[in-house]
Amino acid sequence: MNAYFQIITSMKGTAVKLVPESEGGAKLDFAKLMEYLRSKNIEIADAKPLYQAVEHLSEEVVVPVSIQVGLSAQETFQLKVTEDKMEAVVRFYPPSSSGVSYAGKEDIISDLKLLKIVYGIDEEAIEAYLTKRNYCEDIVIARGREAVQGKDARIEYYFNTDLSAKPKRNEDGSVDFFHLDTINHCKVGDVLAKLYKEVLGEKGCDVYGAPVQPRKVKHLGLKFGKNIDVSEDGCVLTSKVNGHVCLSFDEVVVSDVYEVENVGPATGNIESNGSVLVKGNVQTGFSIKAKGNVEIRGVVEGAVVETDGDIIIARGMNGMGKGILNAKGRIILKYAENATITSGEYIESESLLHSKVNARTEIRVDGRKGIIAGGMIRATERVSCKTLGSPMGSDTQVEVGVDPADKIRYQELQKETMKITANLKNIQPILLSATQKIRRGETYPPEQLQYIQTLAITNKQQMERLKELQAELLQLDEQLQGQRQACVRVSGDVYEGTKITIGDASMVLKSVATYCRFIREKGEIKVSAY
Repeated sequence: MNAYFQIITSMKGTAVKLVPESEGGAKLDFAKLMEYLRSKNIEIADAKPLYQAVEHLSEEVVVPVSIQVGLSAQETFQLKVTEDKMEAVVRFYPPSSSGVSYAGKEDIISDLKLLKIVYGIDEEAIEAYLTKRNYCEDIVIARGREAVQGKDARIEYYFNTDLSAKPKRNEDGSVDFFHLDTINHCKVGDVLAKLYKEVLGEKGCDVYGAPVQPRKVKHLGLKFGKNIDVSEDGCVLTSKVNGHVCLSFDEVVVSDVYEVENVGPATGNIESNGSVLVKGNVQTGFSIKAKGNVEIRGVVEGAVVETDGDIIIARGMNGMGKGILNAKGRIILKYAENATITSGEYIESESLLHSKVNARTEIRVDGRKGIIAGGMIRATERVSCKTLGSPMGSDTQVEVGVDPADKIRYQELQKETMKITANLKNIQPILLSATQKIRRGETYPPEQLQYIQTLAITNKQQMERLKELQAELLQLDEQLQGQRQACVRVSGDVYEGTKITIGDASMVLKSVATYCRFIREKGEIKVSAY
């Protein structure tokens, strides 16, 4: 039992009876004792004797504290509620020698309700207290009900959704272009995706009776295109056709796969709204145009391949100066020679020879050979290879970063944005004031009303223009960020005569460099360790 105290009142004044702890109970807290005495307006001339008595309390003792005859005090409690309002704790204090104790639990519950504690009152704890009357002890008297948290909806996809996945590499460092696993083939009836719907939570309640809301859960729905069946409950997607599945802006898309052995005189040019799989070669003079991915397991000659998806060529391309590859997605091929290649994402190859190659992000030529020789190679972020240029002096140019014209455009956009923002700061207060006056029923002369209407039209036009400028600024900022971090990395030799351009800075190598990285620093190209 904890140590406790009791106020003793008599005609001689007021005293405090101190009772020591027993059976491992807590010692008396002098600060809480003084707090209680102040709450009862008991003035103590000298607190030192009382402090000494509390500090050395080993047996019951009565300490006079005031000649003032105190008023009788009934049994009471001190209430503390946790910050989250989910738990109420009380500490009971005994009545004074002439005071009244609680008669039963109903009296305590009534006092709790006066303090607005109305939910989760623990009547058993109250009854246990009334049985033992353990004073100066913290008792959890009420508990709130925690909210039951729900679960977010989630979608499980049964195909590879990572469009940045790199091709597999063999132990010798070469790329396995025959087992790329970059196209997700599917068959009729294949499960493509499952939706696990959100589970709503349940409200809780704090000790004051106020509701405790569960966190909001995320709602999701399956988005899908044609060639897909959806279950009655809308939670399962299955393929209706043999084709290729991919995730495009959170939408599951299945496109038909058009399969041919070779592309040549027997097939003519191929146009497909889905994906195309060529098991053999694509001959000179023919073309493939597709909305989906194009996978070619043989060689592409002087042909044209254009797609909204990826281009995968297991062997490579002998472009003969006529071959063109153009993809909005990735381009992955074993090698390219005398070709023009443009990718909306990245390009991966083992060698690029005498070709014009452009990638929106990076160009990786890191396979076993890893050669870039001849031609023009451009990427926004990075170009990496093992060998750059040729000891035979082939004209090799590499550019990373964005065009300097983008910087000028960026500055122009910033100036125009600042000008429009300043105009809006002048216009909008006038419009706000006019709107408030009109709502109050005030009228304007015709010429002033015409002026306000003109300002409103100008405000709308300027807001629309500001939105356009901000969107273009965001796009340019991403491009300029790519330029600031752009680099060329070579893990082997860079031969003399190779020209490297980063942003608006360029250099031509005068001698062979090895295992190095080219970066732009303070307006110049620097050569650093790889």
